[in-house]
Amino acid sequence: MERQAIRPAPEGAALRFLYHRAAGRALLKLAAARPLSVLAGRFMDSGLSRPLIRPFIRKNKIRMADYLPLPYPSFNAFFCRPIRKELRPLPREDAAFMAPCDGYLSAYHITDGLVLPIKQSRYTVSELLGGDPAAERFRDGVCLVFRLCVHHYHRYAYADDGRILRRRFLEGELHTVRPIALAALPVFTRNCREYTLMETAHFGTLCQVEVGAMLVGRIENYKGAGVRFRRGEEKGRFLYGGSTVVLLLEKDRVQLDPAFFANTARGLETPVQLGEVLETP
Repeated sequence: MERQAIRPAPEGAALRFLYHRAAGRALLKLAAARPLSVLAGRFMDSGLSRPLIRPFIRKNKIRMADYLPLPYPSFNAFFCRPIRKELRPLPREDAAFMAPCDGYLSAYHITDGLVLPIKQSRYTVSELLGGDPAAERFRDGVCLVFRLCVHHYHRYAYADDGRILRRRFLEGELHTVRPIALAALPVFTRNCREYTLMETAHFGTLCQVEVGAMLVGRIENYKGAGVRFRRGEEKGRFLYGGSTVVLLLEKDRVQLDPAFFANTARGLETPVQLGEVLETP
């Protein structure tokens, strides 16, 4: 099956200023600080943010018919709006490996615990998980990075049936997850993030990491350690902003479509949707 691939859109002038200019980097310390994003999140939770909704829909060409017709008392209530379930069907086969969210997918092989993104900052799985010894489980495995932009559906799900082994939040900064920041900084190991280590029915141990981004006030996950879950069940949601879901797979657990790796090697991202089968056709 042919996979459509895209090249990330050019960076805006504001981001180029923040990450490429000395004066901008000074402002970046404030912009990436968690307190600013917390304040922004409080505003987005309030009724004062409602006037932002209609311009946002127009600018990002969002099809509101795809979403449940609910009242939106705040911008954040709108931003994490639930989609109609029939638009995100689950795979028919129980053992099919599916995308846990909408987004632009990049795929990397993990070599000796190290992830080597193309033209981006390298990082280790151990750094991503804050030094958790469980990182060793993913040696020579695969790292899937789903980059969510503001127009994407911002709820995410479990990729299989299973049980949560542990969940941990790691404090940090809140840089944008756009390529301009990824090329300059090890964003995924510096940003606020929360990871969930899971024992699954068909794919061994999975680790899903939700990474916050600039002006994303909260990452909201619903279940804690020891709780069981079902494939396709909603795991959590991001509030306002772009964000990222990173999924770590053990070696040889899933035969992913080679097109994902080929597109990533060319500097391209592959659009995927929650529930889409990611294995070799």
